Amino acid sequence: MGFIATFAENMRIDIITVLPEMIEGFINESILARAQKKGLAEIHLHNLRDYTQDKWRRVDDYPYGGSAGMVMQCEPIDRCISKLKGERDYDDVIYVSPDGETFNQKMANEMSLQGNLIILCGHYKGIDQRIREHLITKEISVGDFVLTGGELAAAIIADAVIRVVPGVIGDEQSALSDCFQDNLLAAPIYTRPADYKGWKVPEVLLSGNEAKIRQWELDQAIERTRRLRPDLLE
Repeated sequence: MGFIATFAENMRIDIITVLPEMIEGFINESILARAQKKGLAEIHLHNLRDYTQDKWRRVDDYPYGGSAGMVMQCEPIDRCISKLKGERDYDDVIYVSPDGETFNQKMANEMSLQGNLIILCGHYKGIDQRIREHLITKEISVGDFVLTGGELAAAIIADAVIRVVPGVIGDEQSALSDCFQDNLLAAPIYTRPADYKGWKVPEVLLSGNEAKIRQWELDQAIERTRRLRPDLLE
């Protein structure tokens, strides 16, 4: 059970956004900060407005055809991606979009094997289709809903991917026993005290019998998955 594979020595994620300050705090705290301090991962933010030649630093324009909203232009996106690709090779150029492939743990595991990733955050009505056709290699959605921009989705993806890189979490088995690693929800978990207000921890967890505990956890995981997320068992 779990996820075993050969990981890249150092993972680099470049996030292209018009609102870098929206993700700045997130990537410099907790697990992601630890990963970067240990030299196991790098996360770099790129302000798309730095790549436009418009004196007002605009990166969007009206859509052809007269529909409502604004569309992110080809030129600044192409300039930014081209600059990055001129400096190193990338395994994927990802666009976070509501109509992309739904992100899940299996995808996070697979992406953690890669060395360098670019994540492009959409805004407004989205990006010019030509960027999707010529520069994007993977489109990812974090759910069937629309966000104001792709920054939160990019942060979710970076967090889910980097946390399973060996060494990022001190106890690697902790990450491997998370929900969805085996298409199962996690078993219930408890901590001290063993009896609180008469609410008791299951006896098996106090038994010290490792085999019985592991079997109980598996049985509970299957039961919870069958009850709450039967689609995962299918």
